[in-house]
Amino acid sequence: MKPTLLLLAAGMGSRYGGLKQLDGLGPNGETIMDYSIYDAIQAGFGKIVFVIRKDFEDQFREKILSKYEGHIPAELCFQALDDLPEGFSVPEGREKPWGTNHAVLMGKDVIKEPFAVINADDFYGRDSFAVLGKYLSELPEGSKNKYSMVGFRVGNTLSESGSVARGVCSANEEGNLTTVVERTEIMRINGVVSYKDENGEWVGIEDNTPVSMNMWGFTPDYFKYSEDYFTEFLDANKDNLKAEYFIPLMVNKLINENTATVKVLDTTSKWFGVTYAADRQSVVDKIQALVDAGEYPSKLF
Repeated sequence: MKPTLLLLAAGMGSRYGGLKQLDGLGPNGETIMDYSIYDAIQAGFGKIVFVIRKDFEDQFREKILSKYEGHIPAELCFQALDDLPEGFSVPEGREKPWGTNHAVLMGKDVIKEPFAVINADDFYGRDSFAVLGKYLSELPEGSKNKYSMVGFRVGNTLSESGSVARGVCSANEEGNLTTVVERTEIMRINGVVSYKDENGEWVGIEDNTPVSMNMWGFTPDYFKYSEDYFTEFLDANKDNLKAEYFIPLMVNKLINENTATVKVLDTTSKWFGVTYAADRQSVVDKIQALVDAGEYPSKLF
């Protein structure tokens, strides 16, 4: 069975200052998502599911969805603040979305096969899709609890415009993930990739240290774990208006309880994206360079 690609596209793009998911950055107005979907089709994915907000559905259908007709089946799911389990309501004053793992849950009714999860506004690169697509498509039918994560080499994921947040990963001898620690400030200092620790000290790490760029591989059993744990999360955070239900929270819980394993898949791909508005021109230039080098056609779809 061909795996499905789940794209998280409901983010507000607050640091960027607009709906960066819909920003045309390629030579013919292609979005970053277009390149991800092109790479996913090449890697053997069979369906796309987008998680978006209802308020830009029309714009999304017109500008994004229409271009994939005839190339790959696509579906929409919607993330909303009030999409909560029975017995829960939105806390007064809550405006922030519930986070990436809540967004993943929106796909539970339409995804019945192994699936990959990515951010819609990150350029992951062809090799990462090839590596993840191969892992997912080779899983035995009915597989459960065998997940995966593409571990980007941290030196391939930095921004020239400022520090970045990354989940720094550790793996055991079998290559399975043991921890993901979210480091909110990572940058190159005097040539060395460094993160700021809990005490405000800069700690140097190797360029090839794996980090999570929110590129995961799951089987459908993941949805049930996520539903169950979401109720615990809501109970524990009823007074925290900014708490977010992130994918690594769920993954760490399943690893620590020995419920699931997560294979860390190495990739040579160089990540880039538009974290800051100042990143935009750099991304346009990098995409143009890939087109000039013949890695992508000038018009994707």
